[in-house]
Amino acid sequence: MAEALVSGVVEQLTAVAGKGIQQKVRLVVGVDEEVKKLSSNLEAIQAVLVDAEARQVTETAVGRWLDQLKQASYDIEDVLDEWNYAILKQKLEGVEDATGPKKKVCFFFPSYCFSFKQVSLRNDIAIKIKEVNENLDVITKQKERYSFNTITKVEKPKHVQTTSFIDVSEEMSGQDVCKSILIDKLCASTEQRLPIISLIGMGGIGKTTLAQFAYNHDKVINSFDERIWVCVSEPFDEHRIAKAIIESLEGSTINLIELQSLHKCISTSIQRKKFLLVLDDVWSEDYKKMEPLYRCLNDGLEGSKILITTRNEPVAKKMGSNDIINVQGLSDDESWLLFKRIAFFDRPLEECERLEEIGKKISNKCKGLPLAAKTLGSLLRFKKSWEEWKLVLDSELWKLKEIKEEVFRPLLLSYNDLPCMIKRCFVYCAIFPKDYEINRDELIKLWMAQGYVKEEEEEDKAVEIVGEEYFDYLTSRSLFQEFKKDDENNVIGCKMHDLVHDFAQFLCKNECLHMEVGGNKEPIINSCNHGKACHVMTTIYGENLFSNSIFSLRRMRTLLCYCNYHEGILPPNMLSKVFGELTCLRALTIRRGLQRIGRIEEIPKEVGKLMHLRYLNLSGLGMRKLPEALCGLYNLQTLDISWCPKLEELPQRMEKLINLRHLQNWGTWALRYIPIGIQRLSNLRTLKCFVVSGSNDEKTCSLEGLKYLNLFGELSINKLGNVSDVEEVKRLEIKNRKSLIDLGLDFEKNVDVRERRNEEDEALLEILQPSLNLEKLGIWSYRGNTILPNWMMSLTKLRHLTLYGCSNCKHLPPLGELLSLEFLVINSMQSLKSVSNEFLRKENDGISSSSVFFPKLKRIEFWFMFEWEEWDYEITRVGEEEEVITIMTSLVYLKIQYCPKLKALPKHLVQNTRLKKDIYACPMLRYP
Repeated sequence: MAEALVSGVVEQLTAVAGKGIQQKVRLVVGVDEEVKKLSSNLEAIQAVLVDAEARQVTETAVGRWLDQLKQASYDIEDVLDEWNYAILKQKLEGVEDATGPKKKVCFFFPSYCFSFKQVSLRNDIAIKIKEVNENLDVITKQKERYSFNTITKVEKPKHVQTTSFIDVSEEMSGQDVCKSILIDKLCASTEQRLPIISLIGMGGIGKTTLAQFAYNHDKVINSFDERIWVCVSEPFDEHRIAKAIIESLEGSTINLIELQSLHKCISTSIQRKKFLLVLDDVWSEDYKKMEPLYRCLNDGLEGSKILITTRNEPVAKKMGSNDIINVQGLSDDESWLLFKRIAFFDRPLEECERLEEIGKKISNKCKGLPLAAKTLGSLLRFKKSWEEWKLVLDSELWKLKEIKEEVFRPLLLSYNDLPCMIKRCFVYCAIFPKDYEINRDELIKLWMAQGYVKEEEEEDKAVEIVGEEYFDYLTSRSLFQEFKKDDENNVIGCKMHDLVHDFAQFLCKNECLHMEVGGNKEPIINSCNHGKACHVMTTIYGENLFSNSIFSLRRMRTLLCYCNYHEGILPPNMLSKVFGELTCLRALTIRRGLQRIGRIEEIPKEVGKLMHLRYLNLSGLGMRKLPEALCGLYNLQTLDISWCPKLEELPQRMEKLINLRHLQNWGTWALRYIPIGIQRLSNLRTLKCFVVSGSNDEKTCSLEGLKYLNLFGELSINKLGNVSDVEEVKRLEIKNRKSLIDLGLDFEKNVDVRERRNEEDEALLEILQPSLNLEKLGIWSYRGNTILPNWMMSLTKLRHLTLYGCSNCKHLPPLGELLSLEFLVINSMQSLKSVSNEFLRKENDGISSSSVFFPKLKRIEFWFMFEWEEWDYEITRVGEEEEVITIMTSLVYLKIQYCPKLKALPKHLVQNTRLKKDIYACPMLRYP
């Protein structure tokens, strides 16, 4: 990790120094010599890092030296970032200081005219460069005592090889006999009042996955009224566990704080219910902490059970288990089957035969641990030669006695083989708690904020694409699991195996940590163990609770603060303190649950002090506007203000956010306009919602202004009902936005705008012709009588279509001819009474003896169609024969809700035996 950090610092030094010279931004006399010296020291250290990182596991002193180096590197990064900020400030504001009046002193030469504050800032940066240089001098000299092997030339990081991953989660669940025994014990009747079953699996055996298998088994589901899963891990927190149980049963903890009140609530919630409670990954042997919980759980119905998973048999015994099931490791044959399935995937047969013997020897080193077999298989999948496999077999890491967990050895082999820039990405994931569902897009943006992911200009790859490749690379190495996918089978989230998480924590040495604040206790950050924490995630479970010990971490670079959905509330003065004191932050999240929106109503102007900030997530807050000071965050890449429904106004000077790439503002329904400065942000790739203001005010961005942006992916244009100049819409030429594949068109309007005629919306929809690359289209609040612009049928790549609130449309368009359509949602079309042949094709289309409609449609939904009565198709004749119509042959899911007058389904849906139907609030509908 230090190797990647120092390499990044060297790159940053070269870039910033070069930019300073190019733009004639000088600091003070002598700083050039300090920069040269700094560069020389870094290069000397860089040459020994490969050997140093290999030795840090076994040599404590080397580890301490690397820790010193990392802290020094962070300091250098901060100073260089300040230098870069000064360059950006001069570029954007000249010699003026945005925070105060301009004070100048002019010498005899007109070209030398500086503000006092600018001179002060430059001297401050120069002094800091000298200080970090002196510190690095000491570290450079210290390296001599360790006799490191020197690499005279640092190789350029190898290109990341992306490949599909193999999901083998089924093999991680343990032996089939354990599955059968566990399910039988969970479902069997017993005389004990509340039986406790313990599932014991040592590191990497897969006890949690086996428990999940049983938890989701049909036989188990049908046996219990309630199933509750709590990830315990260490330390054992009675308050958090009690709250998690209540949330599973009731949906919220109703602001309960006292443990006795929580237990009383549990007791009330489970009365007259048969439940299964899974306490996953229990470490504590303190039965006294569990006893009050057991007592309140005794009020459930007979047949209720508790399942504990743990790595230690003493824990199972102390917890009062009635049954203990030891999950055995894989046999050598089972381990080999799992290993070779991954390692030999898509490999030529002759190559597999040549590597089989050595592969079995490597597989035997897994000692029956499925995670080890999976990790090593994923590592060797990328090794082509026998010699590379032999290096893995003979690695000194197998002999390490310093590593407590057996599975850490294969994980360390896999980690050491990662490209250096991806190592930092992996270790960063230790910031999340165990069992946390990591959002792929958010994780990539956090990597970007820390500088772990950079553009590859030689291959013309945007930084986001590089980040996606890094994520896929870690996935292919089996370092992520339990993937969450969207409707199109794209991975959008994942989790980390508990032991992989432990391994990441082992590597980061307390630089990344997660804290929970709630109950009666506030966690204290121990200055010895956690004083060097750089990346912190904290979850708040109570009202006005926040760990003040966080403010001791002045070098913190990430703070992710999540308020629990039902009860987490931040103190009103907390934001000012965070912005004012944690000024080294690169990434900051202050996020609320939707149920408690509105308690944070103002973002303090101190946010402008966070000059290093790249990622700012304020989603779910209740502010009405953002301060102008936010526009001083010149380094900002991502601003997430999603689901801030009270937000009316963005800052006026947004053109100063020259590095902004993602403005995520979905769900900002009160937003009145987009500032005109947005159209000058040449780096902007994401603008979730553009609001048509309906005003010619000089501070608002017109719809035409969108043509200056090179947006990618998704865009929703809101308040199209405010459009007064159709010519302006024509000049937008949205059909030329070929990088937009997801377009939303919302025809809602402001209250003070005159009511539009139906034909005006029809003409406007015709003008808004998208690119032929469009894959997703949504149309909302459309007032036209028909939804059939001339361009609709030309969208040959369209896969998703949503029609919402098109209240004047009496007929559906001929969507059956959109041959690529896979997902269709029709909602709130109040004039629609019948669906017939017009839904399949245009009236003037020729009739053949055989026709196929909606060939790729997988999912169709109808919502709130209060006047809809009939859904059927007329059979036409071709000569003497009836036309053969084939409809929706790929359909697997049908949802119909709140359609009270619909009487029957068409024959092709009734006859579809594999179709999953979700029908609700349709009292007249009769179906098999």
